[in-house]
This record gives sequence, structure tokens and C-alpha cells, in this order.
Amino acid sequence: MINLILCGGCGTRLWPVSRTLMPKQFAKLFDGSSLFQGTVVTNSVACESQYVISNAEQYFLAKDQLSELPECGHDPRFMLEPVGRNTAPAIALACLSLDPNAVVLVSPSDHVIRKKEAYLKALEKAEKFAEEGSLVTFGITPTSPETGYGYIEADGENVKRFVEKPNLEKAKEYLQSGNFYWNSGIFCFKVSTFLSELEKYAPDMFIACKAALANAKKENQLLRVNYEDMMAIPANSIDYAVMEKSKKVKVVPSDIGWSDLGSFDALYGEYPHDEAGNNVNPKHIPVGTTNSLVIGQQRMVATIDLDKMLVVDTPDALLVAPLASSQKVKSVVEKLKFKKSPLTDVPQTVSRPWGTYSVLDDNERYKIKRIVVKPGKRLSLQKHLHRSEHWVVVSGTATCTVGEKIFYVRPNESTYIPVGEVHRLQNDGKLPLVIVEVQVGEYTGEDDIIRIQDDFRRS
Repeated sequence: MINLILCGGCGTRLWPVSRTLMPKQFAKLFDGSSLFQGTVVTNSVACESQYVISNAEQYFLAKDQLSELPECGHDPRFMLEPVGRNTAPAIALACLSLDPNAVVLVSPSDHVIRKKEAYLKALEKAEKFAEEGSLVTFGITPTSPETGYGYIEADGENVKRFVEKPNLEKAKEYLQSGNFYWNSGIFCFKVSTFLSELEKYAPDMFIACKAALANAKKENQLLRVNYEDMMAIPANSIDYAVMEKSKKVKVVPSDIGWSDLGSFDALYGEYPHDEAGNNVNPKHIPVGTTNSLVIGQQRMVATIDLDKMLVVDTPDALLVAPLASSQKVKSVVEKLKFKKSPLTDVPQTVSRPWGTYSVLDDNERYKIKRIVVKPGKRLSLQKHLHRSEHWVVVSGTATCTVGEKIFYVRPNESTYIPVGEVHRLQNDGKLPLVIVEVQVGEYTGEDDIIRIQDDFRRS
């Protein structure tokens, strides 16, 4: 069985922990591990390989996190989407590039599954149904009348209908009936079965996906889809395009300790708590505080006489709200987007294929960064039209290209790059290179980069 891992999402529901460039599946929320890593580890027990569907910005982030999981022992395939067109095209493009007889397990990368043994038993049952020619969905046994989930009505293992997110009254009815399940967004089927049903019920999408795959760039384990071809594919979810129309759908009822972590309220339930009901956090000093979620890993956060509150402290944004109102975070994100704030997109520390950079200060006409370059990696050969740069090496040895000169800069030494000068930063050593970069100019945005040569094929 092949695990198709969907890595879409724009990181709005858990803002400011998650951002567009650091969506929740990659944020290390649990003991230094991410939801993406948890998905890989859990499914690697039942699947012989992974096929990660991501966008170009998240590709190297996913590769880095996979490198931290040597126990999984797989070299996964990747498909990079230049723009998202929802789940049906993503799954279709991946399936079109696989053996028609292969069985795939489609799983979101940002869900939690606590009951691993029950999950593996559900997978065995689903794989059997898939081999017999069914499209399988996993129905989560509901524990409360949730209005934030879609529902599946079933007659035994046969799906009668899919239901949109209900109001509270309807959700209570569904819970009492005993034949409704939460729609998990996890699927299992044979490649040929899915593609046949897609061609039957969404022919325009099927044709557009075949055309896009024919033009896609194939590089070993990497598939890159062209922007124009991706935009030509009708956008739709797998539920609307296929699952709600097909007559071959079966459901595997699943009590697997599942959560989609769609809010901080849901996240609160996943953490261990102290005797007062607060999540355990060594950076939190509670005084009279109870039943609260306090997230922050850098500054010490003190709270006094709070109950059922949410406090999320990040280096560049602070969120405070009643825990029960955490679903309204998306309204904050909408307001920030209206103001064109970078806070919705960029976390303080940004991952790049060569390492990371952290913005330490950002003001009019200057920006200060901490840059970490991995051993054996280098930034693109580039120039800037609106800023000069000053590099100060903190640790390691930098191989610097400035114009026609190539030279070394060691700890407590520095170099200067004038506006418009071609330059490159490189780490030829065996330890991480750490520098402080001071940018000065009329504009210091990340789009003021003209790449001349790049090891990672970025434009």
C-alpha cells in the first residue's frame, strides 16, 4: 500500500503558531515532532512507501523533517503543485503516475490518531475493501454533536450519503441515531478504481489532469506540475468530485482517537495537563490560572486568575482569547490579510533548502537577520537592487563570493556587499555556519532577490 500524504493548507486556524510558510502540519507542536512526521511514522507501519503532495515552498521543509525520521527507511516520492486546486486534482495527478493496480491510502498530514492499534486494524479492513474494487472512507465514531465536521450516513459498511456540516440540532440527531460518522478525510482505494470513477463523474478534471501530467517535469523521485496546466484543472474536493457520486463507496467505522486539530480548543485536548487543568509548559507561570492553554517557548509567560483562556506567544505576534472562541482566529487572519501584513505568511524563522533565517529586527530602511547555513550547502548566486548587506560570522567559516572575489570569513570577521553586486554565501565546513546579516536600503523585502544560479532550481 502506498501512502499519499496531502500537505496542503495555509495555516490559518492555528495562527500565530502556523503561517502560510509554516502550516500546522510542519509546526513542531508535540515534543519536538510535527503532525507531518507523526503521519509518516504511523502510516509507515502499514505502507511500504510514501508519496508526498506538496507545494514548492514546503518541499524542502518536508524533506528536512523526513531526514529526521531514519527509522522509516523510505525515500518518498514528491509531487509539487504550483498552485492548489483542492484534493481531487492532487490525488488524481498522483494516481495517474502510479501502477493502476496499486492500493493507495490517502491521508491528510495534519491530523492526530491516538489509538494506533485500532487504526491499523481499520487499515487492514479498508485495504481488503479496496482490493475488491471499493472506494473506502473512514468514518470516525462521533463522541459529541460537532458542527465543524461533515458527516457520513451509513447502512452497515455501505455509505448512504455524505452530509455537510450541520447545525447543532441536526448534529445531536446524528449522534443519537447511531448510524452517522464524522468524515475523516482519509481514503483508501485501488488506483484504477479511483481513476475510473473520476473519469465517469468528473471527465473534465480527468482529461485536464492527464494533460498536466504529460507536461510535468520528472526528476527522479520528484514530479513538478506546470502552473498553466495546474490552473487548467477544475478545482474540486475528492468528496464532491467522486465520493458523493460513486456507487462503490464503503465506510470503515473507526474509533481511532482521531482529531483534525481544527482549533486551539481541539489542540488543548491533546496536551498533558497539570492539576489545575493547564497544559504543561515550563515557560508558563500560572497564578490562580485554570483550564487554560498557554503556548510559548521563548519568553516566560505569567498568567493570573485566568480560566479557560488561550494565550499564544510567538516572537512577532501575541494571541489572547477565551479558549472556546479559538475558532474566531480565522477572523484575525482575514483582517491581517486585508492590511497586507506578512504575519499571515512568514514566521520569525523561515526554512530554506540551505538552512534557515530568522528576522531579529525589521524597520524602515534596515533589517537584521540570523542566518544558519547547513554544512555543504550554499545560497543562490544573487544580487539585490535596493539594499546593501553586511555579513558578520558568528560561528563556522563562510565561503563568500562578492563580485569576482571568493574568500573566507571566520568568526568575528565580516564582509560588505554593495547594492547590485553579485554575491553568494556558502558553507564548506562540517558544522553549521551562523551569521548575522544587516540589510540597509530603501526596500528589504524578500522579493528583491535576482537569482543568477541556484542549486535548488528556484527562479
